[in-house]
Amino acid sequence: MKTILVPVGSSKHAKSHLQYAVDFAKAFGAKLYVVQIYNVYTKAGTMIKIDHILERESKDFLDDLVSSIDTKGVDLSTRTFKGKLIDTLRKICNALDVDLMLIEPRTNSIKDEVYLGNTSGKIVKRTQIPILIVPENYVYKPIVKILIAMKSAIIKKEGVLNPVKSIKNQFKAVTNALLVKTPYHKEDDFILKDELKGMLTNITYAESPTTFQAVLEHYKNHSPDLLCVVRRKRGFFSKLWENNIILKKDFHSSKIPVLVLSGMK
Repeated sequence: MKTILVPVGSSKHAKSHLQYAVDFAKAFGAKLYVVQIYNVYTKAGTMIKIDHILERESKDFLDDLVSSIDTKGVDLSTRTFKGKLIDTLRKICNALDVDLMLIEPRTNSIKDEVYLGNTSGKIVKRTQIPILIVPENYVYKPIVKILIAMKSAIIKKEGVLNPVKSIKNQFKAVTNALLVKTPYHKEDDFILKDELKGMLTNITYAESPTTFQAVLEHYKNHSPDLLCVVRRKRGFFSKLWENNIILKKDFHSSKIPVLVLSGMK
């Protein structure tokens, strides 16, 4: 884990989120990029260009934010970018060779009942970079127990497990798996490759309509410090993603970080 990206929005929890990112990056000796993406909306009937104003304000905001936390000697850079959020994030991740993106569940939502807000939901759903969703005001602590939840253990893409392997090895975390038999289960879904099998201490098998529902049912039995799920077209969060929003009442494990891996196939 060499390069970590932290997109910053207008959230009131931006300071605590960045402090977590710094502490997390320090554990890995990783480079940290803190970025803000802005778009330009010109006022109707005017020709005023405000690019330079927004860029300066974004840069000042990031500098003030960084100066308000303890950077603990972490190699940290701030950057501002103009463009559409998702397209720009994809380009940034490619250009900087990002290994992991850290996001807040809600970058600008003020509704307390919301777990994953509209902007964060779009980032998770429409990008393929591994993402760590860190709860609001969550204080950094070493990760002791990891739960990987999936309905299929078939891995066709190389490097998909790298983020969770890196976290497991760094913290020497006990890693367990919850394999969920859904109505779409195929015979080979529970055949584990050596790479995954070698990471696991225990495997729990469950039968449920969705992986999401199985996690809700088994979460308390495992009490993980980190939940790891796989990004799929109709995957873990899909039943709640139609509006890019997930509610806390539908996801009560929202008090721990959630690692979202890129697609395995």
